[in-house]
Amino acid sequence: MKRFVLLDTTPIPENGGALCLFEYGEDFVIKIQGGDGGQLMNTRMHGSEDALAEIPCRKVAGRPNSRVLIGGLGMGFTLASALKHLGKMAEVVVAELVPGVVEWNRGPLGEKAGNPLLDPRTVIRMEDVAKVLQAEPQGFDAIMLDVDNGPEGLTQKANSWLYSAGGLSACAKALRPKGVLAVWSASADRQFSDKLKKAGFKAEEVQVFAHGNKGTRHTIWIAEKLKG
Repeated sequence: MKRFVLLDTTPIPENGGALCLFEYGEDFVIKIQGGDGGQLMNTRMHGSEDALAEIPCRKVAGRPNSRVLIGGLGMGFTLASALKHLGKMAEVVVAELVPGVVEWNRGPLGEKAGNPLLDPRTVIRMEDVAKVLQAEPQGFDAIMLDVDNGPEGLTQKANSWLYSAGGLSACAKALRPKGVLAVWSASADRQFSDKLKKAGFKAEEVQVFAHGNKGTRHTIWIAEKLKG
């Protein structure tokens, strides 16, 4: 009988909480320490994480020296998908606030996603994605955000800024002309769609299965920058 085996615990900077990595049979699971038992992510169900990168990266892959930003490394599946759908001269910047998550991807999680951290096109930035956005105006062809379970701060309350009018404006400024913003969520949110439109994006909600073609569906907003 399969059971959860705790492998490691790592603190969340400036949060006071921690993330826990579990082994569950042949899979790995990440949870918030002391949470309600719910899983933040696991290696068995990552279809929507793959799609989070596939959809926007297909849109920008033909651009010369395409450069994209991923907010949140997670279990590496979004990074692996971005690398798969971009050219040899592309650069994929990953902003990850929790050092332990990067170490897990270099260790037990790496093989599950195909070791994307070893790809020379990968650049890891150990800082808040919000700081990366604000520091690089028109720096990216696409931005993919998967730092929480939806458009509000969960693992880090400060993440709520990303989904505010100010945060979405910063995303727009960090994108190159006709750039694409993709945001992952466990559920739909009509108010967030309206926020994207007000921030100058043409937004679409895409429903994606978490695993295969049945069961739980997740939401990905695909928002194309309209001006500048």
